Amino acid sequence: MTYPPPSGTDPWSQPSTPPVDPTLPVSGQPTGADPYAPVDPYAGMKSGQPAPAAADPYAVPGYAPPGYPPAGYPGYGYPQPPRTNGLAIAALVLALVGIASCITAPVGAIMGHVAQKQIRQTGEGGEGMAKAAIIVGWILTGLIVLGIIFYIVMIGIAIYAGSTSSSSY
Repeated sequence: MTYPPPSGTDPWSQPSTPPVDPTLPVSGQPTGADPYAPVDPYAGMKSGQPAPAAADPYAVPGYAPPGYPPAGYPGYGYPQPPRTNGLAIAALVLALVGIASCITAPVGAIMGHVAQKQIRQTGEGGEGMAKAAIIVGWILTGLIVLGIIFYIVMIGIAIYAGSTSSSSY
């Protein structure tokens, strides 16, 4: 090893020409287009259209990236609860209002039966509400009928007791 290096080769000096840029054309002729000009990704698109998706070189056909539902399957991802049958809701409300009104309980029970039939046909939610409307509606209807019978019997007893006690005077 020789110190200092031989004359004419200075390792710390700058090269006389800059390094060649690999993105420039190989021939010495200019192309007319600026290779460093910014590219508009939305050029040629109509307004309102989404930007084109970049192709993933590592994508496996038929599989979606984690956290995204697969394309072509609407509603896939978070499970959506079934729509509740409106007739089942109305039936339960009418059956419960029957506690105070005494009239809507049988209507709620009948509507509960109709709602159950609709739920079986359409696959909607609300089967529990329809069943509760049927149970509550018929129990209240039975209690109302027993109450009416009790009042009729009590009125009959009062009339009979009144007619037998007045004839003895």
